[in-house]
Amino acid sequence: MKIGVFATFMSPLATPAMIRDFGRAAEDGGLDSIWMGEHVMLFDKNTYGYPSSKDGRIPVPAGGGMLDVVATFGFLAASTTRLRLGTGVALVPQRNPIYTAKEMTTLDWLSDGRIDFGIGVGWNKEEVEATGYAWEDRGERCDEFLTAMRRLWTEPVVDFKGKWLNFETARMDPKPVQKPHLPIIVGGYAPPALRRAVEFGAGWYGFSRDPAGVKAMLAKLDAAFAKAGRTRPADFRIIITPPGDMAVDAMQAYAEVGVHEIVPNLGSQRAERIGPRLAEIAALKRALG
Repeated sequence: MKIGVFATFMSPLATPAMIRDFGRAAEDGGLDSIWMGEHVMLFDKNTYGYPSSKDGRIPVPAGGGMLDVVATFGFLAASTTRLRLGTGVALVPQRNPIYTAKEMTTLDWLSDGRIDFGIGVGWNKEEVEATGYAWEDRGERCDEFLTAMRRLWTEPVVDFKGKWLNFETARMDPKPVQKPHLPIIVGGYAPPALRRAVEFGAGWYGFSRDPAGVKAMLAKLDAAFAKAGRTRPADFRIIITPPGDMAVDAMQAYAEVGVHEIVPNLGSQRAERIGPRLAEIAALKRALG
């Protein structure tokens, strides 16, 4: 089983030196990947709370914020040679899809094919609306954007007519290094997310789910495949970030339910905490082979 680390880098703690040293330490420790979440704006008041914290808020250092995932992955790609870099998750329906397609294919090109495009529709209503889109139709918009991006990554010339996107004789190069395109890893738990994983995904990403919860979700995922007249392919990747309070030695249970990669959360980004946490995760990697 592969082992990565989830580390949404936040200022002021995530300095250039810290991120560079972190990437190299993760690679030297034998880890397989770094995954990073995405939010371009945070709000003092939200309609819906952050689902992975008890108080509904993202834990951000005082006076700080989350770094941009594309720029940070470009920096990490230049600082490492082997680690895969995954968005966990990119909020597709609030992004410009043409720029997103270009950014991701460029990252794949510059990293020599080390990008996993984890995607989701998001939970932050205020953020979606601030970027100029409607909240209620974000799922439909996500599907259209993914369809257009996939075609731009794989076809030499694209004509596209949709509800939000319309263009003719469009070319986008370079194409991704990975073929047919960089892997789309779909996050989310509702039936539309699972249907999206079947239609677009090379894998499914679950956040803060214990092994029992993952097993239940995989049954639903397999039902979604069956509804589409398919069975889940053997190479369809299941990637999980365990709950933050789960002990490292308890994470071996994920292999038993069919998880291919676990991505424990780094937690604190304070200098004195990073080394010990990376050592714990590297020890898990060695234990699981």
